[in-house]
Amino acid sequence: MSSLGEDAKDWVVSIIVAVVMAMLIRTFIVELYIVDGPSMRPTLEHEERLVVNKFIYHLRDPAKGEVLIFRYPRDPSRDFIKRVIATAGDTIEIKEGRVYVNDQMLNEDYILEKTRTEYPKVTIPDGTIFVMGDNRNNSDDSRFADVGFVPLELIKGKAVVVFWPIDKMQTLP
Repeated sequence: MSSLGEDAKDWVVSIIVAVVMAMLIRTFIVELYIVDGPSMRPTLEHEERLVVNKFIYHLRDPAKGEVLIFRYPRDPSRDFIKRVIATAGDTIEIKEGRVYVNDQMLNEDYILEKTRTEYPKVTIPDGTIFVMGDNRNNSDDSRFADVGFVPLELIKGKAVVVFWPIDKMQTLP
């Protein structure tokens, strides 16, 4: 028969282990985020809750089409969520409302309207990606100097699941 002191010790150890595991999971594997603003409409709505995989980009680089979280280059205390449009070595150009990657027009069934801004043809530098919001005409993204090409070291993780509100639950590409 165990004593009250041993039971308390077991509880304390169990709680400490649970807290440490939760911290490790949140730091290295997954984190929850809240969408702030309309820049990813219609894919993501303001105040939807997401699960973000923080581990995947330790195994590989981001891929075109993925939605990810990154630290805003001008203020790394702020996080942005955008879609990867082009990766290192790709060329990108926006003309007549259409986005071209490597001279191929993207089929962007996730946007509501054509892009109003033009963007000259450029090559994405090594160690960076080019991101855009799905709400192209209301998004601060790689087309503008304050964001620009996003360095890979600023990427926090890949958005994988919308879990709230329940009726909007979905996996992301």
